[in-house]
Amino acid sequence: MRTAQAEQPIRRTLLFVIALVSWLALPAFAEQDYVTRFDVYGGYAFLDSPQVGLFENGFAAQVGFRPKPWYSIGFDYSISAGDLTLTPNLLPSSLQQQLGAQFAQLAAAGQLPPGYQLRVPAHSRTQTFAVGPQLAYRHFTHATIFVRPLFAGAIVERATPQPADPIAAAVAAQLAPSGKKTDATWFLGAGAGFDILATRHLAIRTQVDVVWDHLFNDLLANGRWTVRFSTGPAFNFGGNIKK
Repeated sequence: MRTAQAEQPIRRTLLFVIALVSWLALPAFAEQDYVTRFDVYGGYAFLDSPQVGLFENGFAAQVGFRPKPWYSIGFDYSISAGDLTLTPNLLPSSLQQQLGAQFAQLAAAGQLPPGYQLRVPAHSRTQTFAVGPQLAYRHFTHATIFVRPLFAGAIVERATPQPADPIAAAVAAQLAPSGKKTDATWFLGAGAGFDILATRHLAIRTQVDVVWDHLFNDLLANGRWTVRFSTGPAFNFGGNIKK
């Protein structure tokens, strides 16, 4: 599991977003008079799941439809990849007891190195699919602040163990006999962010989302919080709905 020091990048990211949103409040309070019906977004994204030591880099995309200037509904997709390390403390108690008995037998046979600590590195590939509403605050000429109070979706993750020693390889073969393990589950989340409007049809979007899921519940004792940060261009098109 990650230490508090390892979680500092998440805190710094959130503080940066809060500070930048606060700075956006400084411009004149001239309300936007041109709001398009649709928007499309694509940009860099990272996913961070400190509970399992997973950090992934990837891509996020969104499509939105605005029935009204102050709210929209949309679809969100992301794909990312990175590495994690599975350790016994993350496993359910039944698996921990099973491994403990096996390690006791290895130790009795003199086949367990002194001070051995089980660590099973793995490469992960994650896809997310989500839908939900978004509320927008458009009282700045060149910036839009938005909040996603609640969204739901599905997450699909494939983990490929990459053991570094024979004991870890034997454990990985028990946990993932095919050489990889895939799981899918539902999640709930919330998020917020802002668009810097370069023109009526082009903006730079920065956003943070937080979701809760319990992937691989046969291997992991607890669910996990995942933070996603994403930034990139957003394109607005369609007629002006503020006429």
